[in-house]
Amino acid sequence: MGVNVNHRTFVIERELPGRPTHAFRFWSVHALKRRWTSCHPDWTVIEDRMDFREDGSERMIWHMPDGVEQSMLAHYLEIVPAERIVYAYTMRSGGKPISSSLVTVELTGNGTKTLMTYTEQAVFGDVRDGDIRESGTGSGFERLREVMMAALEAREASLSPS
Repeated sequence: MGVNVNHRTFVIERELPGRPTHAFRFWSVHALKRRWTSCHPDWTVIEDRMDFREDGSERMIWHMPDGVEQSMLAHYLEIVPAERIVYAYTMRSGGKPISSSLVTVELTGNGTKTLMTYTEQAVFGDVRDGDIRESGTGSGFERLREVMMAALEAREASLSPS
C-alpha cells in the first residue's frame, strides 16, 4: 500500500488598498489579522496565539460544530517588513495532519495600492483538501481587501473636518 499525497503550488495575486506598510500590518498585528482570517463563526476557538517575528509561531485550535478539533500551526521563517513574509504551516483535523505548506507573501507598492503575491507550496493527504484550501485562501483575501478598505475609510473619516 503506497502513500497517497497531492503536491501542488498555487499563486494568488490581489491588489490591496493602501501602501505595503498598511498591508503588512494586517499580516503582522494579531487583532488585525483575525479581522480577515476568522472565517468560521460557528467554530469555537480553543487557542489563538501569534508571535509574529522570525522564528516566532502562530497557533490556532478550534472545535468545529461536529466536535472535531481543527488546528493550524505555523512557524515564521523570514520577515522583511512591508516586503515579504515566509512561513511554514501545517493543518490538522482530529489530530491528524491534512496538509503541510511553505508560503511566501510578497508585497509590492504601486502608488497608493499594494500588489500582494501569495505563493503556497503544499502537500495534501487528499486532493479535495487542496481544492478547498486554494478556494478558501482566495476568499480570505477578498475579506482582507474589504477590511483593509474599511480601515482606510475609517481613518480618512476620522481625519476629515466635521
